[in-house]
Amino acid sequence: MNKGLVEKRRVVIGFFPTGYEGAVTAIIGDVLTVLDPRTGDVVSRVPVAEPSSCDGAVRAAALAFPGWAGTAPAERAAAVSAAADDVEAAADELADLVERETGKPGDDALGGVRAGIGTLRQYAELGPLHRGAALQGNWSATDLMIPQPRGVVAVLTPWNDPVAVAAGLLGAALVTGNTVVHKPSERCPRAGRRFAELLAAHLPDGVLQIVDGDGTVGARLAGAPAVEVVAHVGSSHTGRAIARVCAERGAKALLENGGNDALIVDAGVDPVWAAEQAALGAFANAGQICVSVERVFVVESIADEFVAALVDQARRWTDTIGPLVDERHRDLVHAHVTDAARRGARVLTGGEKPSGPGTYYPPTVLADCAPPMLVMCEETFGPIAPVRVVPDFDTALTEAADDRYGLAATILTADMAHAQEGWRRLPVGTVKINDVFGGAPGGAAQPRRASGSGFGFGPELLDEMTTTKVVHWSAIQPR
Repeated sequence: MNKGLVEKRRVVIGFFPTGYEGAVTAIIGDVLTVLDPRTGDVVSRVPVAEPSSCDGAVRAAALAFPGWAGTAPAERAAAVSAAADDVEAAADELADLVERETGKPGDDALGGVRAGIGTLRQYAELGPLHRGAALQGNWSATDLMIPQPRGVVAVLTPWNDPVAVAAGLLGAALVTGNTVVHKPSERCPRAGRRFAELLAAHLPDGVLQIVDGDGTVGARLAGAPAVEVVAHVGSSHTGRAIARVCAERGAKALLENGGNDALIVDAGVDPVWAAEQAALGAFANAGQICVSVERVFVVESIADEFVAALVDQARRWTDTIGPLVDERHRDLVHAHVTDAARRGARVLTGGEKPSGPGTYYPPTVLADCAPPMLVMCEETFGPIAPVRVVPDFDTALTEAADDRYGLAATILTADMAHAQEGWRRLPVGTVKINDVFGGAPGGAAQPRRASGSGFGFGPELLDEMTTTKVVHWSAIQPR
């Protein structure tokens, strides 16, 4: 949530950029006030849902569940497909809201909306094809394994790509017959609500409920007895709290949480190309991407050329980079840089909060980084490239794997044996070889360790949103 909040009561907010490992106390009131990260102007004022409103949204979704679960899969899919058409018609409006609430550059914001449209259409196609299995016991008996919707799903989405992420979780939940209570991030409540409203307009009453608010609202939804699944994309701190609550009452927690993604630069690659990849991974969207590059390990033999090229790339990015989401997050990013410098890292470029309006932070390259530094052991979620020089590829793998997160990693190498060894040894959900971003349409990923659990997208997300019921069916035996 941005600063500029109505001062009425103090609460502990659990939702914060991925990588923050403590709750934040902030002044909030009955209205969320969001400031434009580029200018500081007020963009949104959104009422916070009262506890009774949260409870009412869950009850409405629970009441709507039997009817929606009993609706033909093709009919559910048609509703989601029609909603995708409306989202496409409103793409510019949604992108503008995302840009003004989060500071995400306009082209990137529109790209996220378009990705969300494609995701909705993908699940509209896949939903009716989601199927179970059968096992023949003997001639007169069959075991059926039938996927069924789980019930009410609480979907808690982030601010850094709000439409694309929400489209996946909402789309998969709805086409499989679940009902949903959706809480968009408090940092982009208008964008999140507008997107969900476009979906809800094509659904029966109660099937998709929308509530606005902070971490206290999310916590109430996660603890609601009628909620069967809590799908959360955000910080590991919040994800762990959700996992505990779900474990206590037997609900399913579907989590994509913080990451501390490593980039390994092997000997034998073009150092200038490698620097371009590192800069893209670390600085795109001001480093506020779930799979941004957070740590760089470069083999000693090409380190000098690589670091010089990376500094040059950082300076080129300076004029085009967007702001961080708010001042609170900028303070966190700067604290990580300050910690690294205090512990012996060299700031080669950037590293200072600029004056003037907005919450900008320059692309920053740090050299001589060591594992205890916050930039190496926690997710910074900002435009920071901390570089650690290592003697060889095996050392890079060993140090990259020594981390409590497990979201993704990238290897830049011309050595096929190193690529094979690397993807096998890195304990993360996704390993990218020679490309910091990318992936096939419909691809899936499964985070590990503190980065979460379960498939957050792809066809496998349909499995996460359903449960399998086994039916043993036998013919009546004659007397």
